Amino acid sequence: MKNYTPRLLKKYHSESLEQLKKKLNISNVMRLPKLTKIVLNMGIGDARDDKNSFKQALEELSTITGQRAIGTKSKKAISNFKIRQGDPVGTSVTLRKTIMYEFLDRFISIAAPRIRDFRGFPSKGFDGRGNYNFGLTEQIVFPEINYDKVNSIRGMNITIVTSAYTDLEAYELLVSLGFPINEYIDNKKQKKSSIKKNENKTEEKVQEVKPNGEKNEQNIAEDSEVKEENNTENADKEDSDGELNNG
Repeated sequence: MKNYTPRLLKKYHSESLEQLKKKLNISNVMRLPKLTKIVLNMGIGDARDDKNSFKQALEELSTITGQRAIGTKSKKAISNFKIRQGDPVGTSVTLRKTIMYEFLDRFISIAAPRIRDFRGFPSKGFDGRGNYNFGLTEQIVFPEINYDKVNSIRGMNITIVTSAYTDLEAYELLVSLGFPINEYIDNKKQKKSSIKKNENKTEEKVQEVKPNGEKNEQNIAEDSEVKEENNTENADKEDSDGELNNG
């Protein structure tokens, strides 16, 4: 077992490094992104009341990953959720090195194709720092779980932590390893383009309103001039009538 290297790690050294050099234009091998750890979190809402479900969740997560899971406890007391400080709220596992590559290999080749109506994971799960988050709604997609022994369906959150500096580097790393992810879309560029479109629309609306406003100002000025002329004419008539009456 000392000389054993996971299949996915061999692929990373033999294929992924060359692909990443070309796509990212990075010549230094030490600068290329790599996997750091994988974190699995499973939340259990009834962990405080139902201890059997909490134990089963620990066992299921341990069998899925091949590493003993730990229970997570609440750091604060939340009255709305009836949670006290120190109550069990879920389970988590952190995978590194050999176990990490083995789990990801099993997930890509076996578990992901078993997901119902699977069309690839969305590329919106990047956090801006080269880490990818995605969720699963059912733990039964893993073949290690015996469906007959499951008392309830539970979901989980999986975080893939990499050494990449940008989301694009992390995306290229996952693609080179064969991870089923959809085409990368830069959310920042989309936000900027949408903001520009909204600004252009507001400018167009302002430009449409301006000519009408100018016309209204012209009409008001013309009306005031007409009123002044009428007032002067009326004043002249009154003066002439007064002179006639005095005469």
